Amino acid sequence: MLTLKIIFWTFLFIIFYTYIGYGILLFILVRIKRLFKKKSNVNEDGSYEPTVTLFVAAYNEKDYVDEKVNNSFSLKYPQEKVRQVWVTDGSDDGTPDLLRKYEKQGVEVYHEDARGGKIGAMNRGMAFVKTPIVIFSDGNTNLGEESIQRIVNLFADPKVGCVSGEKRIYQKDKDAAAGTEGIYWKYESKLKKWDAELYSVVGAAGELFAIRTELFQHVEKDTLLDDMIISLRVAMKGYTIQYDPEAYAIETASANVKEELKRKVRISAGGFQSIKRLLPIFNIFKYGWLSFQFVSHRVLRWTLAPFGLALILILNTIIAFNQGIFDYTELYTILFWGQVLFYISALLGWFLENRHIKVKVLFVPYYFFIMNLSVFMGLRRYLKGNQSVKWERAKRGA
Repeated sequence: MLTLKIIFWTFLFIIFYTYIGYGILLFILVRIKRLFKKKSNVNEDGSYEPTVTLFVAAYNEKDYVDEKVNNSFSLKYPQEKVRQVWVTDGSDDGTPDLLRKYEKQGVEVYHEDARGGKIGAMNRGMAFVKTPIVIFSDGNTNLGEESIQRIVNLFADPKVGCVSGEKRIYQKDKDAAAGTEGIYWKYESKLKKWDAELYSVVGAAGELFAIRTELFQHVEKDTLLDDMIISLRVAMKGYTIQYDPEAYAIETASANVKEELKRKVRISAGGFQSIKRLLPIFNIFKYGWLSFQFVSHRVLRWTLAPFGLALILILNTIIAFNQGIFDYTELYTILFWGQVLFYISALLGWFLENRHIKVKVLFVPYYFFIMNLSVFMGLRRYLKGNQSVKWERAKRGA
């Protein structure tokens, strides 16, 4: 029984560290760093304004084309220094034809009938990028008006090879699922801000990120998380990935948790693929802080933490039954019933979600459960090799 208790507390600590402890540690490390580092004044006057390419790999985005193009023209950055490149491989809903209406205004459209997935479009489209900085964005997101300027400001530092923007969730009403997703991204934003301040963000947001064009290298055609692979390979070359939450892409939340699960399963499958392809980062003697941050912020969420959640429930059950399942003076009994209450709340959240009843407090455990369930489902897809590289967009809320 002692062995089971040691394993239980070990994995409970790992779970705590993964979701809460790392954030606390980051906060402390950043505070310490601020005591010894002077504030940078790189490009405070905004004088660094290179030509950039706004790159959109789009598949069947006809409902968003007009809004996206007009949003791009409205951004606060000299328009003569912004190229718009759209690659629409496989689109058959009229997206390329809609885009060609804007060719006289400088929008470049590169289309092929064959559908090779987002990374295929990105690999092909990069041949048309001639500017020193390329900014990747999704076709169904709008950018904050100062996004390009804020991204460019960070590139004034030659040590910066990639800049990640923030993903924001638009909430038209008080939908519980959207609210929970929004809370999650706010927490992620805070972690990324501290990651960047300590050393580097460990993976960019696909909705909006930029790299120095010269650092791009073709990515394997079956890659699922293009943003993760592209950005971290830039970091592995000795550059940092920086982050500005005021450079943001905004989109509506997933239509429901079922659609969010579909998206997260794909991300999880891509997570396992990314870990395998980025194995050299684990060499802490070579990559230092990058290794530490990658394991703490990414790897644990896709490996030990989700599996630990299942394990501690099993171990806690065995220990609690051995000591008295209704003896509430025992710590393990209290922890056991706490876990039971948590999963009952998650189950109730699922029940209410299917009946379109919005109780936000129950969506928190439900959403957390869905996040970790997606890891198991993603691993299964990855091992079976049946996760398609082609676009599999989750339905978004109205």
